Formats: sequence, C-alpha cells, structure tokens
Amino acid sequence: MRVLLVEDDDRVAGALTPALTRRGLTIKRLASGAGVLELVHEVDVVLLDLGLPDIDGIVLCRRIRAVSDVAVIVVSARGEVDDRIQGLRSGADDYLVKPYDVDELVARVEAVRRRRGERPAAPEPPGVIRAGDVSVDIGRHEVQVDGQPVSLSRKEFQVLALVVSARGAVCARDHVLNEVWGHRGPAESRSLDVHVATLRTKLGRPALIETVRGVGYRLGGAYGPAEEG
Repeated sequence: MRVLLVEDDDRVAGALTPALTRRGLTIKRLASGAGVLELVHEVDVVLLDLGLPDIDGIVLCRRIRAVSDVAVIVVSARGEVDDRIQGLRSGADDYLVKPYDVDELVARVEAVRRRRGERPAAPEPPGVIRAGDVSVDIGRHEVQVDGQPVSLSRKEFQVLALVVSARGAVCARDHVLNEVWGHRGPAESRSLDVHVATLRTKLGRPALIETVRGVGYRLGGAYGPAEEG
C-alpha cells in the first residue's frame, strides 16, 4: 500500500517512516503542503498533519478532496472534539490524535482501504482498443501513444478506457463518475475535470477526448470511431 506522509516534524517522520515500512507500507514523505496535490493521484492513503508550515491542514484537506478521492487520515495533536469534527467535515476519512500507537494507525489505514475497496470498479472488458495512434489495452491496463508506453494512474486509465470503449459515442459524465468514483458529488466532479485535463497532457493528444458541454465526453472526431483489435 502506498502512503503519503505529510508531516513537518522530522523526528516524528523519522520514527514513523521505518515503522510503517516494516509493516509492509511504501512511504513518501513531504514536510509541507507544497507538492501534495501533485502526488495524491500516485498513492492510496494520505496521512495528514494539520500543523504544516505553509498551509493549514484543514485547508489542504479540502483541496485534496476537490481533486481526488484518495483516502485521507488526519494525524494531529489537535485533539478537541471541534478539531476532529472540522477535520472530518473537510473530507478526511478518519482522525487520529497524537500520540498514538503505530499498530492502531496501520489498522486504521487498512480499515479505510477496505471500506473504499467496496466501491464498484469500472468494468474492464478484455481487448485492445485503438483510436488513431493511441492504443489502450483494457485487460493489461497499458496505454501506448505512437508505440510508446504512457504511465497513467488507476483513475486516469479508467476514465480513458470508458471514453474509448464508447467508440465515438458520448460517454455521459454521470456514468463516468459512478463507474470510476462510485458516486457523484461536487468534489468528484472537479476531480473528473482534473483527470481529463491530465490525460490530455500525458497523452500529448489534447483533441483525443472531446468535451460535450453539459453531457459528458467522447473521442475527438479525428480519432473515432475507435477499433478493437
């Protein structure tokens, strides 16, 4: 499991990182809020301290939730009831007060991932779908552009797979949200917009995914209809 530890205290991070690594977790650590939004799509869980030097953790939690549905566990010395309520209302999945037991933290990480794992995944029919020079291997979760592999996050791939699988037909926005995020809401809708913009950039084919305003997405006219092969 990939964990992003956002903790400004070097002593806390220095003790926690090896403890979590020994328990089978892969840890990335940031000492401030800078760079968090760029990394949330690459991890499964964010452990978020609230007392960061450059941004209040509550504000950062809201920003994370606006672009991603990644699991967020607040780990903070702020232990008042109002603090915990504010953290949960800002989008955190759980709230753990310092000091804490590492095994309890790991148990909470695993519990959050189990709950989120119950969400329905996007259907993944087998086969390779081609749209112009873009090749999407549905079964292997692999994408190539002009013969070169392109690395995508899980949700980026799911969004792309849904659009290309429609083979030029409009893929409704609500359908994408339900299949990839499991439900619809303002945060998920903003996250979808970010994922589509990121896909256009990563693939280097901005015209591949066309926005149908108020409806959803479809393959751009120059790329459709997609063909399976």
